[in-house]
Amino acid sequence: MTKVFKNFEADTGKILNIVINSLYSDREIFLRELLSNASDAIQKRRYLGQTDPAVLNAGEDRITLRVDAKKKTLEIEDSGIGLSEIELAETLGTLAKSGTESFLKDLENAKEDKDAARSLIGKFGVGFYSAFMVAEKVEVLTKKAGTENAFLWTSDGQSGYEIEPSNEAQETGTRIRLHLKKDAKEFAEEARVKTIVKKYSDHISVGIHFIAEDGTSEQANKGDALWTRSPKDISDEDYKNFYQSHFMAFDDPFITLHNRSEGTLEFTNLLFVPSRAPFDLYDPERKSKLSLYINRVFITNDLDAVLPKWLRFVQGILDTTSLDLNVSRELVQSSPVLGKIKKSITKRVIGELQKKLKNDATAYDAFWAQFGRVIKEGLYEDFENRDKVAEIARVYSRKSGGNITLQDYVDGFASDQKDIYYLTADTIEQAKRSPHLEGFDARGIDVLLMTDPIDTFWMSQMGRFKDHNFVSIVRDQYDLEGIGNAQDSESSTEKADESQVIALFKAHLGEVVEDVKASSTLKQSPVRLVAGTTGLDFNMERILKAQNPDFEGSKKILEVNLSHELIRKLDDMGDAETKAALCRVLLEQAKIADGELPADAQQFSADIIKIGLSSVS
Repeated sequence: MTKVFKNFEADTGKILNIVINSLYSDREIFLRELLSNASDAIQKRRYLGQTDPAVLNAGEDRITLRVDAKKKTLEIEDSGIGLSEIELAETLGTLAKSGTESFLKDLENAKEDKDAARSLIGKFGVGFYSAFMVAEKVEVLTKKAGTENAFLWTSDGQSGYEIEPSNEAQETGTRIRLHLKKDAKEFAEEARVKTIVKKYSDHISVGIHFIAEDGTSEQANKGDALWTRSPKDISDEDYKNFYQSHFMAFDDPFITLHNRSEGTLEFTNLLFVPSRAPFDLYDPERKSKLSLYINRVFITNDLDAVLPKWLRFVQGILDTTSLDLNVSRELVQSSPVLGKIKKSITKRVIGELQKKLKNDATAYDAFWAQFGRVIKEGLYEDFENRDKVAEIARVYSRKSGGNITLQDYVDGFASDQKDIYYLTADTIEQAKRSPHLEGFDARGIDVLLMTDPIDTFWMSQMGRFKDHNFVSIVRDQYDLEGIGNAQDSESSTEKADESQVIALFKAHLGEVVEDVKASSTLKQSPVRLVAGTTGLDFNMERILKAQNPDFEGSKKILEVNLSHELIRKLDDMGDAETKAALCRVLLEQAKIADGELPADAQQFSADIIKIGLSSVS
């Protein structure tokens, strides 16, 4: 076979351009990425060797580094699984991964934010391309375990790459040779390279050996798995460096959990709760970023059975001796041992989040702003842990003007209050202006303002917190009489004739509303709309309409404030047509207050003009 030139796919070319230009200020991370890939290749060979002994390395697993200051080259070689010719083209020539388009969009938006851009690069798995930040040409010489032939991949990172058979001596594994740019000659210096290895890759369990020009070898990293060491011997900086290098992260971990369980079930977990949400947190295909080891032998980094889905942002290592090393990955996922470990680890994560919330609510609120929406999924779908998740949830309090816990809300109940009242809206600002709050404000009763789409689902699904029902103030039937400030329970304000007003609205609104009633809660607004007897929460209806344009929703009940000056003067507001126009405008005004648009914009405009002309005639 002769040398073959191939163009990069369009998306690969775009990413190369962004990587090279966006991450220029922190180029040393390229070595971290390449060493991490080398370690993964060795771990993969170990794993496959459990079922295919021919794949196993008969010698020592190792990663070696060489520099040549004169030629300005840096070599990274590993004894890993290696790549076939087809795998070279698939792995280094294309991005065979879902979400490329959205990734590119997020990356383009993050170019001005160096930390965000670097985080996106690492999490998407394109760390190899970071080599082009420092290299004008990259050569990858590789031989796959169990095969006879070696292949050479060469590229300048511009338009494409070449693949050709190689006669160069190459053991099983991969050797990457970087021909450094003129302004990157520092990475051909022995001291500089050793410093980078110590900074980013000290934790890698495979020994990283630096081969000097005189042939002597020196191990540049400690070469032991961080999670196997005692926590008392590990500094916060060690944990941070491991987190950032192993998971290609650039934030500091919000929580670090390093525990060892012994007894009938033996395992060690080293888990990290990030402080910054990954760009793909809400990607339907995103899974937990947990790596499974069995007695320090890597098994898989695609483990989604150890944490519930709502904790998919947690990253870390799970190492156990309670599983058989020779079982398949599929059997590992369904193992009852993992089921028991899942309960234990989930309990630990929730417990640490509870501690953070108790000890530093301000820091926790910053974390909640990043991950609150996904944690709420646990309230909706994790029946086993729902009550505990509710204890770490943050909700916005109308009275305090900030986030509180559900327990804080209960502890602040007004006199004789038994239920938890909430209002869903698109934004906090919209909710604060809602007429639905007026009766509660008058009585000193707090209301939770909920603005995430999932809030409607989890509150209706959960139903209660401890012994207290969740009550939507736009849907459920409730009576505020006797709750809160007793002096506000009765109003001495003059009221319009109830039967006359209701008859007027019913006559002009007809079948548009389910019913018209006198309000017992409105104070400043003339009207409000509430869900009918079989109606849904307004936000729930909006969500359903967004999913199905043919969904019409249910008719609403119009509540009228008989004490409002406009309602009291309604009977004197001109002729029948003007009164009809005013009734329709008040209905549409109530819709607008709930974030809806008028049903008929032209009619709404004509009615306003009619009322205006009547007032000046």
